[in-house]
Amino acid sequence: MEDSKNDHIQNAETSIKVDETLVQATLTEEERKLDQGTVRRLDLILLPMTLIMYLLAWLDRANVGNARVAGLQKDLDLSNYQYQVAITVTYVPYIAAELPSNLILKKVGPRILLPTLCTAWGVVTMLQSQAHTFSGFIACRFFLGLCEGGLFPGIVLYLSGFYRRHELQVRIALFFSAASLSGAFSGLLAAAIQQMDGVRGLRGWQWIFVLEGLFTICFGLFSYAILPNSPKNVLTFQPQHKEHCLHRLQLDANLFESDKVSLKKIASVFKDVHVLLVCAILFSSGVCLYGLAYFTPTILLTVPPYVSAFGITMITAYVADRYRQRGACAFATTLLSLVGAAMTLKGRSIGVRYTALILLITGVYSSAPCLISWVPNNSAGHVRRATAVALAFISTSAGGILSTWIYPQSSAPFYHIGARVNLSLIVFSLVALVLQVMMLRRLNARKQSHRAKILEERAHLSYEDQFAELGDKHPEYRYTY
Repeated sequence: MEDSKNDHIQNAETSIKVDETLVQATLTEEERKLDQGTVRRLDLILLPMTLIMYLLAWLDRANVGNARVAGLQKDLDLSNYQYQVAITVTYVPYIAAELPSNLILKKVGPRILLPTLCTAWGVVTMLQSQAHTFSGFIACRFFLGLCEGGLFPGIVLYLSGFYRRHELQVRIALFFSAASLSGAFSGLLAAAIQQMDGVRGLRGWQWIFVLEGLFTICFGLFSYAILPNSPKNVLTFQPQHKEHCLHRLQLDANLFESDKVSLKKIASVFKDVHVLLVCAILFSSGVCLYGLAYFTPTILLTVPPYVSAFGITMITAYVADRYRQRGACAFATTLLSLVGAAMTLKGRSIGVRYTALILLITGVYSSAPCLISWVPNNSAGHVRRATAVALAFISTSAGGILSTWIYPQSSAPFYHIGARVNLSLIVFSLVALVLQVMMLRRLNARKQSHRAKILEERAHLSYEDQFAELGDKHPEYRYTY
Protein backbone atom coordinates (compact mmCIF):
# COMPACT_ATOMS: atom_id res chain seq x y z
CA MET A 1 0.00 0.00 0.00
CA GLU A 2 2.78 2.39 0.97
CA ASP A 3 4.77 1.51 -2.16
CA SER A 4 1.70 2.18 -4.30
CA LYS A 5 1.22 5.58 -2.68
CA ASN A 6 4.87 6.47 -3.17
CA ASP A 7 4.63 5.41 -6.82
CA HIS A 8 1.62 7.69 -7.23
CA ILE A 9 3.53 10.61 -5.76
CA GLN A 10 6.56 9.89 -7.92
CA ASN A 11 4.44 9.65 -11.07
CA ALA A 12 2.73 12.94 -10.30
CA GLU A 13 6.05 14.65 -9.66
CA THR A 14 7.57 13.18 -12.80
CA SER A 15 4.66 14.43 -14.88
CA ILE A 16 5.67 18.02 -14.14
CA LYS A 17 9.30 17.36 -15.01
CA VAL A 18 8.33 15.56 -18.23
CA ASP A 19 6.03 18.40 -19.19
CA GLU A 20 8.85 20.90 -18.83
CA THR A 21 10.87 18.79 -21.27
CA LEU A 22 7.94 18.59 -23.67
CA VAL A 23 7.57 22.33 -23.65
CA GLN A 24 11.21 22.63 -24.61
CA ALA A 25 10.56 20.86 -27.95
CA THR A 26 9.83 17.14 -27.66
CA LEU A 27 6.11 17.45 -28.39
CA THR A 28 4.89 15.56 -31.44
CA GLU A 29 3.66 17.66 -34.33
CA GLU A 30 0.05 16.83 -33.47
CA GLU A 31 0.55 17.71 -29.79
CA ARG A 32 2.28 20.95 -30.72
CA LYS A 33 -0.59 21.97 -32.98
CA LEU A 34 -3.12 21.17 -30.27
CA ASP A 35 -1.12 23.17 -27.73
CA GLN A 36 -0.75 26.15 -30.04
CA GLY A 37 -4.40 25.94 -31.05
CA THR A 38 -5.49 25.90 -27.42
CA VAL A 39 -3.47 29.00 -26.57
CA ARG A 40 -4.61 30.76 -29.75
CA ARG A 41 -8.26 30.09 -28.95
CA LEU A 42 -7.73 31.38 -25.40
CA ASP A 43 -6.07 34.52 -26.75
CA LEU A 44 -8.86 35.06 -29.22
CA ILE A 45 -11.51 35.54 -26.55
CA LEU A 46 -9.78 36.31 -23.24
CA LEU A 47 -7.25 38.93 -24.31
CA PRO A 48 -9.51 41.30 -26.29
CA MET A 49 -12.17 41.26 -23.58
CA THR A 50 -9.88 41.79 -20.60
CA LEU A 51 -7.63 44.21 -22.47
CA ILE A 52 -10.49 46.50 -23.42
CA MET A 53 -11.86 46.29 -19.89
CA TYR A 54 -8.50 47.28 -18.43
CA LEU A 55 -8.01 50.01 -21.01
CA LEU A 56 -11.38 51.50 -20.10
CA ALA A 57 -10.53 51.33 -16.40
CA TRP A 58 -7.27 53.16 -16.99
CA LEU A 59 -8.94 55.79 -19.16
CA ASP A 60 -11.79 56.36 -16.73
CA ARG A 61 -9.43 56.71 -13.78
CA ALA A 62 -6.84 58.93 -15.47
CA ASN A 63 -9.12 61.08 -17.65
CA VAL A 64 -9.45 63.46 -14.70
CA GLY A 65 -6.09 64.89 -15.78
CA ASN A 66 -7.51 65.76 -19.20
CA ALA A 67 -10.71 67.05 -17.61
CA ARG A 68 -8.61 69.29 -15.39
CA VAL A 69 -6.93 70.80 -18.44
CA ALA A 70 -10.39 71.22 -20.02
CA GLY A 71 -11.63 73.34 -17.13
CA LEU A 72 -12.88 70.98 -14.41
CA GLN A 73 -10.75 72.54 -11.67
CA LYS A 74 -11.80 76.05 -12.60
CA ASP A 75 -15.52 75.27 -12.97
CA LEU A 76 -15.66 73.43 -9.63
CA ASP A 77 -13.54 76.14 -8.02
CA LEU A 78 -11.04 73.60 -6.68
CA SER A 79 -7.74 74.61 -5.18
CA ASN A 80 -4.66 72.59 -6.09
CA TYR A 81 -4.82 71.02 -2.63
CA GLN A 82 -8.47 69.99 -3.11
CA TYR A 83 -7.67 68.46 -6.48
CA GLN A 84 -4.87 66.40 -4.95
CA VAL A 85 -7.17 65.28 -2.13
CA ALA A 86 -9.76 64.12 -4.67
CA ILE A 87 -7.17 62.05 -6.54
CA THR A 88 -5.90 60.58 -3.27
CA VAL A 89 -9.42 59.61 -2.18
CA THR A 90 -9.71 57.43 -5.29
CA TYR A 91 -7.04 55.08 -3.97
CA VAL A 92 -8.43 54.50 -0.48
CA PRO A 93 -11.40 52.29 -1.53
CA TYR A 94 -9.35 51.10 -4.50
CA ILE A 95 -6.85 49.53 -2.12
CA ALA A 96 -9.51 48.31 0.31
CA ALA A 97 -11.38 46.46 -2.46
CA GLU A 98 -8.47 44.53 -3.98
CA LEU A 99 -8.05 41.64 -1.55
CA PRO A 100 -11.75 40.98 -0.82
CA SER A 101 -12.52 41.13 -4.53
CA ASN A 102 -9.82 38.58 -5.35
CA LEU A 103 -10.97 36.22 -2.61
CA ILE A 104 -14.58 36.22 -3.80
CA LEU A 105 -13.68 36.02 -7.50
CA LYS A 106 -13.85 32.24 -7.54
CA LYS A 107 -17.06 32.13 -5.47
CA VAL A 108 -18.97 34.69 -7.53
CA GLY A 109 -17.36 33.76 -10.82
CA PRO A 110 -15.31 36.12 -13.04
CA ARG A 111 -18.07 36.08 -15.65
CA ILE A 112 -20.27 37.95 -13.17
CA LEU A 113 -17.79 39.92 -11.07
CA LEU A 114 -15.60 41.51 -13.77
CA PRO A 115 -18.46 42.79 -16.01
CA THR A 116 -20.31 44.04 -12.91
CA LEU A 117 -17.30 46.06 -11.83
CA CYS A 118 -16.91 47.43 -15.36
CA THR A 119 -20.55 48.50 -15.65
CA ALA A 120 -20.52 50.05 -12.18
CA TRP A 121 -17.47 52.26 -12.68
CA GLY A 122 -18.85 53.31 -16.09
CA VAL A 123 -21.93 54.65 -14.29
CA VAL A 124 -19.74 56.48 -11.76
CA THR A 125 -17.60 57.95 -14.56
CA MET A 126 -20.71 59.42 -16.17
CA LEU A 127 -21.90 60.79 -12.82
CA GLN A 128 -18.65 62.74 -12.47
CA SER A 129 -19.99 65.01 -15.18
CA GLN A 130 -22.70 66.13 -12.77
CA ALA A 131 -20.35 67.04 -9.93
CA HIS A 132 -20.64 70.75 -9.17
CA THR A 133 -18.92 70.94 -5.80
CA PHE A 134 -15.80 69.64 -4.13
CA SER A 135 -17.82 67.21 -1.97
CA GLY A 136 -19.67 65.84 -5.00
CA PHE A 137 -16.41 65.34 -6.86
CA ILE A 138 -14.90 63.58 -3.82
CA ALA A 139 -17.89 61.20 -3.66
CA CYS A 140 -17.50 60.31 -7.34
CA ARG A 141 -13.80 59.61 -6.98
CA PHE A 142 -14.44 57.43 -3.92
CA PHE A 143 -16.94 55.19 -5.70
CA LEU A 144 -14.82 55.10 -8.85
CA GLY A 145 -11.95 53.66 -6.80
CA LEU A 146 -14.28 51.21 -5.05
CA CYS A 147 -15.61 49.84 -8.34
CA GLU A 148 -12.26 49.71 -10.15
CA GLY A 149 -10.18 48.31 -7.28
CA GLY A 150 -10.81 44.64 -7.93
CA LEU A 151 -10.39 44.74 -11.69
CA PHE A 152 -6.69 44.37 -12.52
CA PRO A 153 -5.78 41.98 -9.69
CA GLY A 154 -8.90 40.06 -10.68
CA ILE A 155 -7.78 39.93 -14.31
CA VAL A 156 -4.29 38.69 -13.40
CA LEU A 157 -5.76 35.99 -11.15
CA TYR A 158 -8.34 35.17 -13.82
CA LEU A 159 -5.74 34.70 -16.58
CA SER A 160 -3.56 32.56 -14.32
CA GLY A 161 -6.44 30.07 -14.32
CA PHE A 162 -6.14 29.60 -18.10
CA TYR A 163 -2.46 30.02 -19.02
CA ARG A 164 0.74 28.34 -17.90
CA ARG A 165 3.09 30.36 -15.70
CA HIS A 166 5.67 31.09 -18.40
CA GLU A 167 2.95 32.39 -20.74
CA LEU A 168 1.67 35.10 -18.43
CA GLN A 169 4.10 37.97 -18.85
CA VAL A 170 3.56 38.60 -22.55
CA ARG A 171 -0.15 38.76 -21.86
CA ILE A 172 0.19 40.97 -18.80
CA ALA A 173 2.51 43.19 -20.85
CA LEU A 174 -0.35 43.79 -23.25
CA PHE A 175 -2.23 45.48 -20.43
CA PHE A 176 0.61 47.89 -19.72
CA SER A 177 0.98 48.44 -23.44
CA ALA A 178 -2.72 49.26 -23.56
CA ALA A 179 -2.15 51.67 -20.67
CA SER A 180 0.76 53.27 -22.51
CA LEU A 181 -1.39 53.66 -25.63
CA SER A 182 -4.22 55.09 -23.55
CA GLY A 183 -1.72 57.58 -22.18
CA ALA A 184 -0.74 58.43 -25.72
CA PHE A 185 -4.22 58.83 -27.16
CA SER A 186 -6.46 59.73 -24.23
CA GLY A 187 -5.20 63.29 -24.60
CA LEU A 188 -6.05 63.26 -28.31
CA LEU A 189 -9.49 61.79 -27.59
CA ALA A 190 -10.12 64.34 -24.85
CA ALA A 191 -9.06 67.16 -27.16
CA ALA A 192 -11.60 65.98 -29.74
CA ILE A 193 -14.37 65.61 -27.18
CA GLN A 194 -13.69 69.09 -25.82
CA GLN A 195 -14.91 70.46 -29.12
CA MET A 196 -18.41 69.57 -27.90
CA ASP A 197 -18.12 72.31 -25.28
CA GLY A 198 -21.51 73.96 -24.95
CA VAL A 199 -23.50 71.15 -26.63
CA ARG A 200 -26.69 70.54 -24.62
CA GLY A 201 -25.40 72.95 -22.02
CA LEU A 202 -22.46 70.75 -20.98
CA ARG A 203 -18.84 71.84 -20.73
CA GLY A 204 -16.11 70.00 -22.60
CA TRP A 205 -14.79 68.26 -19.47
CA GLN A 206 -18.31 67.00 -18.73
CA TRP A 207 -18.55 65.44 -22.17
CA ILE A 208 -15.25 63.63 -21.54
CA PHE A 209 -16.82 61.85 -18.56
CA VAL A 210 -20.19 61.26 -20.26
CA LEU A 211 -18.94 59.69 -23.49
CA GLU A 212 -16.13 57.62 -21.98
CA GLY A 213 -18.41 56.42 -19.17
CA LEU A 214 -21.19 55.50 -21.60
CA PHE A 215 -18.89 53.33 -23.69
CA THR A 216 -17.67 51.57 -20.53
CA ILE A 217 -21.24 50.75 -19.50
CA CYS A 218 -22.02 49.28 -22.92
CA PHE A 219 -18.90 47.15 -22.91
CA GLY A 220 -19.55 45.94 -19.35
CA LEU A 221 -23.02 44.72 -20.33
CA PHE A 222 -21.63 43.02 -23.44
CA SER A 223 -19.00 41.21 -21.32
CA TYR A 224 -21.63 39.26 -19.37
CA ALA A 225 -22.31 37.18 -22.47
CA ILE A 226 -18.71 36.57 -23.53
CA LEU A 227 -16.36 35.98 -20.58
CA PRO A 228 -15.93 32.33 -19.51
CA ASN A 229 -15.67 31.30 -15.86
CA SER A 230 -13.14 28.53 -16.52
CA PRO A 231 -11.56 26.49 -19.36
CA LYS A 232 -14.71 24.36 -19.29
CA ASN A 233 -16.84 27.08 -20.89
CA VAL A 234 -14.61 29.00 -23.29
CA LEU A 235 -16.75 29.82 -26.34
CA THR A 236 -13.92 29.21 -28.82
CA PHE A 237 -13.02 25.77 -27.41
CA GLN A 238 -13.86 22.41 -28.91
CA PRO A 239 -13.84 19.38 -26.53
CA GLN A 240 -10.19 18.54 -27.25
CA HIS A 241 -9.09 22.10 -26.43
CA LYS A 242 -11.00 22.09 -23.16
CA GLU A 243 -9.39 18.81 -22.09
CA HIS A 244 -5.92 19.92 -23.17
CA CYS A 245 -6.19 23.27 -21.37
CA LEU A 246 -7.03 21.55 -18.08
CA HIS A 247 -4.20 19.07 -18.68
CA ARG A 248 -1.72 21.91 -19.24
CA LEU A 249 -2.72 23.57 -15.98
CA GLN A 250 -2.36 20.31 -14.05
CA LEU A 251 1.12 19.73 -15.46
CA ASP A 252 2.10 23.28 -14.55
CA ALA A 253 0.91 22.81 -10.96
CA ASN A 254 -1.55 25.57 -11.76
CA LEU A 255 -4.97 23.98 -11.25
CA PHE A 256 -6.47 24.33 -7.79
CA GLU A 257 -10.22 23.91 -8.11
CA SER A 258 -10.64 22.43 -4.60
CA ASP A 259 -8.62 25.11 -2.77
CA LYS A 260 -10.71 26.52 0.09
CA VAL A 261 -10.38 30.00 1.60
CA SER A 262 -8.92 30.04 5.12
CA LEU A 263 -7.32 32.68 7.30
CA LYS A 264 -4.26 30.46 7.70
CA LYS A 265 -3.62 30.41 3.96
CA ILE A 266 -4.21 34.16 3.67
CA ALA A 267 -1.90 34.91 6.60
CA SER A 268 0.83 32.61 5.24
CA VAL A 269 1.44 35.00 2.34
CA PHE A 270 2.42 37.78 4.75
CA LYS A 271 5.29 35.59 6.00
CA ASP A 272 6.87 35.17 2.56
CA VAL A 273 9.74 37.62 2.27
CA HIS A 274 9.94 37.17 -1.52
CA VAL A 275 6.32 38.33 -1.85
CA LEU A 276 6.83 41.29 0.49
CA LEU A 277 9.99 42.36 -1.30
CA VAL A 278 8.39 42.40 -4.73
CA CYS A 279 5.48 44.34 -3.17
CA ALA A 280 7.98 46.96 -1.98
CA ILE A 281 9.36 47.20 -5.52
CA LEU A 282 5.82 47.52 -6.87
CA PHE A 283 5.12 50.35 -4.42
CA SER A 284 8.08 52.23 -5.88
CA SER A 285 6.89 51.43 -9.39
CA GLY A 286 3.38 52.63 -8.52
CA VAL A 287 4.65 56.02 -7.38
CA CYS A 288 6.31 56.59 -10.76
CA LEU A 289 3.62 54.90 -12.85
CA TYR A 290 0.57 56.71 -11.49
CA GLY A 291 2.35 60.01 -11.04
CA LEU A 292 3.27 60.04 -14.71
CA ALA A 293 -0.24 58.99 -15.74
CA TYR A 294 -1.93 61.76 -13.76
CA PHE A 295 0.45 64.64 -14.26
CA THR A 296 2.12 64.30 -17.67
CA PRO A 297 -0.96 65.86 -19.37
CA THR A 298 0.04 69.08 -17.61
CA ILE A 299 3.77 68.72 -18.28
CA LEU A 300 4.61 67.79 -21.88
CA LEU A 301 3.30 66.20 -25.07
CA THR A 302 2.57 62.58 -24.08
CA VAL A 303 2.21 60.60 -27.33
CA PRO A 304 5.90 59.73 -28.17
CA PRO A 305 6.84 58.58 -24.64
CA TYR A 306 3.92 56.17 -24.44
CA VAL A 307 4.44 54.85 -27.97
CA SER A 308 8.06 54.13 -27.03
CA ALA A 309 6.85 52.42 -23.84
CA PHE A 310 4.53 50.19 -25.89
CA GLY A 311 7.35 48.83 -28.06
CA ILE A 312 9.88 48.24 -25.29
CA THR A 313 7.24 46.68 -23.02
CA MET A 314 6.36 44.03 -25.59
CA ILE A 315 10.00 43.24 -26.44
CA THR A 316 10.89 42.92 -22.75
CA ALA A 317 7.90 40.69 -22.08
CA TYR A 318 8.78 38.35 -24.93
CA VAL A 319 12.38 38.01 -23.74
CA ALA A 320 11.32 37.50 -20.11
CA ASP A 321 8.81 34.79 -21.03
CA ARG A 322 11.08 33.13 -23.57
CA TYR A 323 14.03 32.85 -21.21
CA ARG A 324 12.10 33.02 -17.90
CA GLN A 325 14.22 35.88 -16.62
CA ARG A 326 11.85 38.24 -14.82
CA GLY A 327 14.52 39.77 -12.59
CA ALA A 328 17.12 40.45 -15.27
CA CYS A 329 14.56 42.09 -17.57
CA ALA A 330 13.11 44.17 -14.73
CA PHE A 331 16.62 45.29 -13.77
CA ALA A 332 17.50 46.31 -17.35
CA THR A 333 14.31 48.35 -17.85
CA THR A 334 14.62 49.92 -14.39
CA LEU A 335 18.12 51.07 -15.36
CA LEU A 336 16.49 52.82 -18.30
CA SER A 337 14.11 54.64 -15.97
CA LEU A 338 17.06 55.50 -13.69
CA VAL A 339 18.72 57.39 -16.55
CA GLY A 340 15.46 59.18 -17.25
CA ALA A 341 14.93 60.09 -13.59
CA ALA A 342 18.47 61.44 -13.30
CA MET A 343 18.03 63.54 -16.44
CA THR A 344 14.70 64.83 -15.14
CA LEU A 345 16.38 66.01 -11.94
CA LYS A 346 19.30 67.74 -13.62
CA GLY A 347 17.95 68.68 -17.06
CA ARG A 348 16.66 72.18 -17.68
CA SER A 349 16.26 72.49 -21.44
CA ILE A 350 13.05 71.33 -23.12
CA GLY A 351 14.94 68.76 -25.22
CA VAL A 352 16.68 67.14 -22.26
CA ARG A 353 13.55 67.08 -20.12
CA TYR A 354 11.49 65.57 -22.93
CA THR A 355 14.11 62.90 -23.60
CA ALA A 356 14.16 62.18 -19.86
CA LEU A 357 10.38 61.79 -19.84
CA ILE A 358 10.55 59.29 -22.72
CA LEU A 359 13.19 57.21 -20.92
CA LEU A 360 11.38 57.39 -17.57
CA ILE A 361 7.98 56.40 -18.93
CA THR A 362 9.46 53.66 -21.13
CA GLY A 363 11.46 52.16 -18.25
CA VAL A 364 8.66 52.31 -15.70
CA TYR A 365 5.99 50.80 -17.96
CA SER A 366 8.19 48.05 -19.41
CA SER A 367 9.40 46.86 -15.98
CA ALA A 368 5.91 46.61 -14.51
CA PRO A 369 4.83 43.39 -16.32
CA CYS A 370 8.00 41.63 -15.08
CA LEU A 371 7.13 42.57 -11.51
CA ILE A 372 3.44 41.73 -11.75
CA SER A 373 4.13 38.36 -13.42
CA TRP A 374 6.55 37.43 -10.66
CA VAL A 375 3.70 37.30 -8.14
CA PRO A 376 1.42 34.63 -9.68
CA ASN A 377 4.52 32.82 -11.00
CA ASN A 378 5.78 32.29 -7.45
CA SER A 379 2.54 31.72 -5.52
CA ALA A 380 0.72 28.39 -5.72
CA GLY A 381 -2.78 27.56 -4.55
CA HIS A 382 -5.79 29.72 -5.41
CA VAL A 383 -6.05 31.42 -2.02
CA ARG A 384 -2.32 32.13 -1.67
CA ARG A 385 -2.15 33.36 -5.24
CA ALA A 386 -5.26 35.51 -4.86
CA THR A 387 -3.82 37.04 -1.69
CA ALA A 388 -0.36 37.61 -3.15
CA VAL A 389 -1.73 39.18 -6.33
CA ALA A 390 -4.00 41.46 -4.29
CA LEU A 391 -1.07 42.49 -2.08
CA ALA A 392 0.93 43.36 -5.18
CA PHE A 393 -1.77 45.66 -6.45
CA ILE A 394 -2.40 47.13 -3.01
CA SER A 395 1.27 48.07 -2.94
CA THR A 396 1.10 49.59 -6.42
CA SER A 397 -2.02 51.57 -5.50
CA ALA A 398 -0.42 52.76 -2.28
CA GLY A 399 2.33 54.13 -4.48
CA GLY A 400 -0.40 55.92 -6.40
CA ILE A 401 -1.45 57.71 -3.21
CA LEU A 402 2.06 59.06 -2.69
CA SER A 403 2.28 60.03 -6.36
CA THR A 404 -0.58 62.52 -6.02
CA TRP A 405 1.49 64.62 -3.60
CA ILE A 406 4.89 64.80 -5.28
CA TYR A 407 3.92 67.05 -8.21
CA PRO A 408 2.64 70.22 -6.54
CA GLN A 409 2.04 73.20 -8.81
CA SER A 410 4.50 75.15 -6.69
CA SER A 411 7.33 72.92 -7.96
CA ALA A 412 6.59 73.65 -11.64
CA PRO A 413 8.07 73.76 -14.19
CA PHE A 414 10.83 71.32 -13.16
CA TYR A 415 8.88 69.34 -10.54
CA HIS A 416 12.03 68.79 -8.52
CA ILE A 417 10.16 67.08 -5.64
CA GLY A 418 8.74 64.41 -7.92
CA ALA A 419 12.08 64.00 -9.69
CA ARG A 420 13.92 63.38 -6.41
CA VAL A 421 11.33 60.95 -5.10
CA ASN A 422 11.30 59.01 -8.38
CA LEU A 423 15.09 58.81 -8.50
CA SER A 424 15.34 57.59 -4.90
CA LEU A 425 12.69 54.91 -5.37
CA ILE A 426 14.23 53.69 -8.62
CA VAL A 427 17.61 53.25 -6.92
CA PHE A 428 15.86 51.31 -4.14
CA SER A 429 14.14 49.12 -6.76
CA LEU A 430 17.44 48.22 -8.41
CA VAL A 431 18.93 47.09 -5.11
CA ALA A 432 15.76 45.20 -4.18
CA LEU A 433 15.68 43.43 -7.56
CA VAL A 434 19.16 42.04 -6.99
CA LEU A 435 18.15 40.83 -3.52
CA GLN A 436 14.96 39.27 -4.89
CA VAL A 437 16.77 37.22 -7.53
CA MET A 438 19.37 36.04 -5.01
CA MET A 439 16.61 35.05 -2.57
CA LEU A 440 14.60 33.08 -5.15
CA ARG A 441 17.72 31.21 -6.29
CA ARG A 442 18.50 30.36 -2.67
CA LEU A 443 14.95 29.17 -2.00
CA ASN A 444 15.03 26.90 -5.05
CA ALA A 445 18.36 25.42 -3.93
CA ARG A 446 17.06 24.90 -0.40
CA LYS A 447 14.03 23.00 -1.68
CA GLN A 448 16.33 20.47 -3.28
CA SER A 449 18.81 20.19 -0.41
CA HIS A 450 16.01 19.88 2.19
CA ARG A 451 13.60 17.89 0.04
CA ALA A 452 13.45 14.86 2.33
CA LYS A 453 12.92 17.00 5.42
CA ILE A 454 10.16 19.05 3.78
CA LEU A 455 8.23 15.94 2.72
CA GLU A 456 9.07 13.78 5.75
CA GLU A 457 5.95 14.60 7.76
CA ARG A 458 3.77 14.44 4.66
CA ALA A 459 4.98 11.13 3.20
CA HIS A 460 1.61 9.52 3.96
CA LEU A 461 -0.24 12.10 1.84
CA SER A 462 -0.94 11.89 -1.88
CA TYR A 463 0.95 14.29 -4.10
CA GLU A 464 -2.19 16.39 -4.54
CA ASP A 465 -2.66 16.66 -0.76
CA GLN A 466 1.00 17.49 -0.28
CA PHE A 467 0.71 20.26 -2.81
CA ALA A 468 -2.54 21.54 -1.31
CA GLU A 469 -0.76 21.89 2.04
CA LEU A 470 2.61 23.20 0.86
CA GLY A 471 1.65 25.16 -2.24
CA ASP A 472 4.67 26.90 -3.78
CA LYS A 473 6.84 25.60 -0.92
CA HIS A 474 6.63 22.08 -2.38
CA PRO A 475 10.05 20.90 -3.64
CA GLU A 476 8.63 20.33 -7.12
CA TYR A 477 7.48 23.94 -7.44
CA ARG A 478 10.32 26.00 -8.85
CA TYR A 479 10.32 29.73 -8.26
CA THR A 480 10.82 31.88 -11.34
CA TYR A 481 13.56 34.44 -11.03
